Amino acid sequence: MSNPLMSTNRDDPLLLLSGGHHPSSASSPIAVSDADSYLLDASQIGSASGSFQNDGFLTDTSGLISESEYGFYRPDFRQAPLVGTVDLYDRHVFLCYKNPQVWPPRIEAAEFDRLPRLLAAALAARKPHIKRQTRLTICEGHDGTETSNGDVLIFPDMIRYRRLTHFDVDTFVEEVLVKDGEWLPGSPEALRGWYIFVCCHGSRDRRCGVCGPSIISKFKDEIESRCLQGKVSVSPCSHIGGHKYAGNVIIFGPNMKKQVTGHWYGYVMPEDVPVLLEQHIGKGEIVDFLWRGQMGLTEEEQKKSQELRFQANGRPDVDRITKDSTQTSEVSAGICSSQVEGTSCCQVNVGFSCCQNPLSQEKIIGTDSTQFVSNTTAEKKNNTKKQVLRNNSIKGTGPRKVCSMPTWYETWEHEDTYAALAVIAATMSVAFAYSCYKRLN
Repeated sequence: MSNPLMSTNRDDPLLLLSGGHHPSSASSPIAVSDADSYLLDASQIGSASGSFQNDGFLTDTSGLISESEYGFYRPDFRQAPLVGTVDLYDRHVFLCYKNPQVWPPRIEAAEFDRLPRLLAAALAARKPHIKRQTRLTICEGHDGTETSNGDVLIFPDMIRYRRLTHFDVDTFVEEVLVKDGEWLPGSPEALRGWYIFVCCHGSRDRRCGVCGPSIISKFKDEIESRCLQGKVSVSPCSHIGGHKYAGNVIIFGPNMKKQVTGHWYGYVMPEDVPVLLEQHIGKGEIVDFLWRGQMGLTEEEQKKSQELRFQANGRPDVDRITKDSTQTSEVSAGICSSQVEGTSCCQVNVGFSCCQNPLSQEKIIGTDSTQFVSNTTAEKKNNTKKQVLRNNSIKGTGPRKVCSMPTWYETWEHEDTYAALAVIAATMSVAFAYSCYKRLN
């Protein structure tokens, strides 16, 4: 059965080179669909020399592009099912090259960007001989950093090759991607930890340009506050398919079986970032209400995988998750109306809850048994433990479930216990001293 999204997701030869168009063909047909209705005309965008600017909001000939029109409050946001919208592929190659501010709409065909253009062309030319279906995407590169210009990251292999140049493209493709060997004189470096990519290709689609930067900023803030530098990396990337699902996020990392997987998330808001860090990276659990699919699975396999998770966890179906996704994003951010009103209700949405006190970011334990500890106070730790107990007691229930009123022992704080014990001990001490005094007299 054909996938109606296939023409949309494969309209860019940079995406799926073992099954796409040749990048040198400027007249390649481009499907016109709802997902493409926000595309920018190439005449509105500067070249790779750097005339295009993107500071979270984009500017075109009509002036400022508002977030209400293209951001998280746009009319089409969270209006379509997500699961099964990732085309089947087996390997993802990221070329680190410049930044979204200077990427033209189709960087693989840009006259002044030889490296991505030649790499895309070489992959397309050798596609009959490439055994593993391979995607090529551009990610941000800065010289002198972990992702310098010309570096190539390959998943699920979890390797990096340093400083590819346009002179080396043909040899690199032949040795590494066709023969599955090593490229000399370069040598592969092992990648460790988690790698997150967020589509920020604003020159390709306005929605990605508006949504992507704020998600990147939130990821960076959360990574810093949780002391995850060097364990979790986040980078802007070029168009990955599915414009209408912006913000689009891909997370590469090990699953519970130590196998590297690539999971795609759509309709991601900044408020969802803590949930992705805590649930996906910390616990190895998929965040289903944002899940588009997974590398290595067909559309039907992605849907079946989610259905099996729902059956195992007793969770609601996909349509209900899609309809309730707006409320879910508020809950995932730890925002509960009861906290404002001072009541004791508890709302649960797709495995994430918030009661009187928001779930503190005490720690995240990765699937590779690496413990991520954030800077929290002892009081927050105590609250977190009690929160987890309440969460476990209602795990598997549907969204927006109202919990019962907490009993006195659930709300009794450790500090209150210590104070009561101190009073009792003081009373007993006074009584003992008085008894001794009477005996001496």
